[in-house]
Amino acid sequence: MMRTRGPHRAPDTPSRASRRISRRGPRLLTALLAAALTAGGIGAATAPATAAQPRAAQRSDIQATDWSVAMTKSTMARFAPSSIGGWSYPVGLYLFGQYQVYQRTHDPKLLSYIKSYVDRFVDGSGKIGQSFNNLDSMQAGRLLVILHHETGQDRYRIAAKKIRDRLNTYPRTADGGFWHADNSSRAHQLWADGVYMVNPFLVEYGKEFGDSAYANDEAAKQLAVYGSHLQVSNGLLKHAYDESRTASWADKSTGLAPEHWCRAIGWYSMAIVGVLDAIPAGHPRRAELLTYLRNLAGGLERYQDPKTGRWFQVVDKGAKSDNWTETSCSSMFTYALDRAVQQGYIDPHYEAVAQRGYQGVLAKISLGTDGRTNLTDISIGTNVGDYAYYIARTRATNDFHGLGAFLIMNEQLEEDR
Repeated sequence: MMRTRGPHRAPDTPSRASRRISRRGPRLLTALLAAALTAGGIGAATAPATAAQPRAAQRSDIQATDWSVAMTKSTMARFAPSSIGGWSYPVGLYLFGQYQVYQRTHDPKLLSYIKSYVDRFVDGSGKIGQSFNNLDSMQAGRLLVILHHETGQDRYRIAAKKIRDRLNTYPRTADGGFWHADNSSRAHQLWADGVYMVNPFLVEYGKEFGDSAYANDEAAKQLAVYGSHLQVSNGLLKHAYDESRTASWADKSTGLAPEHWCRAIGWYSMAIVGVLDAIPAGHPRRAELLTYLRNLAGGLERYQDPKTGRWFQVVDKGAKSDNWTETSCSSMFTYALDRAVQQGYIDPHYEAVAQRGYQGVLAKISLGTDGRTNLTDISIGTNVGDYAYYIARTRATNDFHGLGAFLIMNEQLEEDR
């Protein structure tokens, strides 16, 4: 069933995460968090809201199921905060998505779980044992900003500032783009993934700690630099660019990777919408960023699979028989298009594209015999490669790349219910 949209929001409103943070009012008391942590519910085998059903019955009830609630309950049942994984961007992505669900449902267990995870890495004085020598390691820093806002504990500010300060000396390309990592194998390289690993954190950090003058300018610059190198005439982005032209995958003339890998483009799509939400209406890079976004939206519409509404692992080669539709990027594109229409960044007709994408992603989630959610056809973590490399990547179930992207998408479209 197609959803109808509520009143149009004017452009230049704050990002959804920022709006949710700002409307929370007083911070959640630390005592409430502690009480929830000791209540015995975290990591317990809590059943999702909907009991296990045959697949056909699941499809008929799909619009009635609160998949975000079911997914977070299922994931917290599968993993305790101590066993969900180390400090990493896939876990950070998932937990940011869980925070979106918390902001809607106000279930304190969701926030307590996030706090318990982060507290494994941040001690009472704010020390965090991360070097932040690659962009991937910075993504979970969003959780530090969230927890500072929710609890007021200064240790989270101190830990987050370590990321902010690292950017002062972080290596860049000649035109100012952050390298994907500060090591020899990633030197001089821009990966589309990287814009999401650092820039949403950066604008949220700036808003929370009064550093928006730097944060907004830096984030907008990064999106522009990356877009200038990676976006090509079809509107899509190549996975990566090597300024030195020495990487095995880099075209010797352009420095570009050979393929349009879907999740790399998905990271960029979510990041550019989030940065546009954050920067002021009169920001000097705004028009440039809108051009990148509008060109990308055209490319996504062009290459959406007409049969499923999803997008292919290698986006522009859906006609190849071994290509397959990938769930995490399809969630990311759906989120970005829906949010961009909502904010007036792109033409309203793209809402139909987003709705087709949403239905396509919903077709990939179901309840297992254990009553827990399963989200299928998620590409595992991926380096830069050729077509055969991307197509051969494992198609995982319940990989955190997909779970996090699903929650972010589903909570965005929840506003339409």
